[in-house]
Amino acid sequence: MKTVETKSIAASIASNATRLSEALNSHMRNSFQPDSRKTLRKFHPAEVSELTGISLSNLRTRHQDGDFPEVETDSRGRRLYSAEDIDQIREVMARTGRNGDSYRPGRRENDPLQIISIVNFKGGSSKTTSAIHLAQRYALRGYRVLAVDMDPQASLTTMFGYRPEIEFAESGTIYDALKYENPVPLSQVIRKTYFHNLDLAPAGLLLSEYETETAYALQHKVDPPFTQRLAIALDEVEANYDLVIIDCPPQLGFTTMTALLASTGLLITVVPSMLDVASMAQFLEMAGETVEALEDAAGPIDWNFLKFLIARYEPTDVPQSQMAGFLRSILLDQVLTTPMLKSTAISDAGMTQQTIYELDPSHVVKKTLVRILESVNGVADEFEKTIQTAWGRETD
Repeated sequence: MKTVETKSIAASIASNATRLSEALNSHMRNSFQPDSRKTLRKFHPAEVSELTGISLSNLRTRHQDGDFPEVETDSRGRRLYSAEDIDQIREVMARTGRNGDSYRPGRRENDPLQIISIVNFKGGSSKTTSAIHLAQRYALRGYRVLAVDMDPQASLTTMFGYRPEIEFAESGTIYDALKYENPVPLSQVIRKTYFHNLDLAPAGLLLSEYETETAYALQHKVDPPFTQRLAIALDEVEANYDLVIIDCPPQLGFTTMTALLASTGLLITVVPSMLDVASMAQFLEMAGETVEALEDAAGPIDWNFLKFLIARYEPTDVPQSQMAGFLRSILLDQVLTTPMLKSTAISDAGMTQQTIYELDPSHVVKKTLVRILESVNGVADEFEKTIQTAWGRETD
């Protein structure tokens, strides 16, 4: 009787998984018609001005003088810019504008690739939300960005319009570059995305195999060890990017440690509540002990920076404000000044696997959009200064 019951439950779970998968497929096809792949919207002049630092008047003048490429216009004659158009304009300004280097914010000669892991021990801490918004913001700002999904749940991959459980069920993920038997070059895994300057190394459920395989590899002293596998994989493509942004799983296993040991800096997200802060404290304690043990075995680990981002913050929530103040009093300038606000704009956009940068501004309440853009842009811009400082550049 028990066996029959178990089979029935297993069949029910499988049936639910199939039904959900089919429904999600239908939802995504409807969202991204006609070709079932995401595309990036066009940007208005004010957005281009904010992204590039070119004033609206200078933008108009440069177009009138023929310095900038012709772009699409809407029915009212207003210019609409693709991400590629913005990049071309940035290149023109880098050659002809004052302080030309400011329009090329990425790596210069001898600058190392910046590899940033976004981590937290607890789910629901806005890791993926932070990772994709930072990756997209920096791509729009002119950096060449590689987003690496190191979470078998593959939420970051899904946000790029993929169905990991279907498209990457057997191969095509970061796991293929990390696995111990017949790994492939990372370049074979990386996918160009609909977002100019932003590529993706996707994840899928197979990545969960990396945990058990690493335990076996440690017992049998397989080389290279997990401590070096992602760093070695990234070496192959490092010349193609300025920034690598890694979305780590919400646990301190071999997958997360592989990412941390390849990184040049960490960004830890934390929701300012007692439970989340307590969870983060446990994560930091465990991470510290693990890193110390690894340093004893393999030598010092040198990160350029360690920063904390207060996420899903509600300024009107008094306990949250108090906890945010508590964090700042303990962690001081390691905490980014700008928090990532909790917003219906982010959650609503997520319903169609979009970010606030992808949303059509006409489809969102202007006040709501302005508020969250100020927050997300503020976080990205402040963290950008940390990146620039790691390259030895002065920031305002």
